[in-house]
Amino acid sequence: MPKPCNVYGFTDWYKVGSVCVKYFNRPLNFTDAEFNCRTKAPGAHLVSVHEEEHNDYLLCIVKKFNPNNLRIWLEAFELFKVKKKTAGVYKQGDTEECVEMNWKEIGRWNDDACYVKKNYICAFKRNAVLKPGSEEME
Repeated sequence: MPKPCNVYGFTDWYKVGSVCVKYFNRPLNFTDAEFNCRTKAPGAHLVSVHEEEHNDYLLCIVKKFNPNNLRIWLEAFELFKVKKKTAGVYKQGDTEECVEMNWKEIGRWNDDACYVKKNYICAFKRNAVLKPGSEEME
């Protein structure tokens, strides 16, 4: 499980790489989820996965907060590198333009219609909140 973010005011967020993340158990379509993230922290967006280890950390968070519904939105519009672990089914030219995680098997990515409501994880860069000279929480 990832460690707490340790940024003042964000005690229920977790640190994953250089970002703080939080799971939201409130199904929204992709666009609404993205806009809701923007209200949660400075510079926040839907989480974007760039490393396999981060994918694993996000899985831990999802399993902790909602083990019965693991499918979540990821910040991607068919623009991602397919890695062995995250390989899924990608169809060009259809109406599935948004990306979800945990489709059919844990950790797998899939494209889906953006209007479908799913839970989501928001993320913000820690340095967007930590200003020079400020201190992290102990």
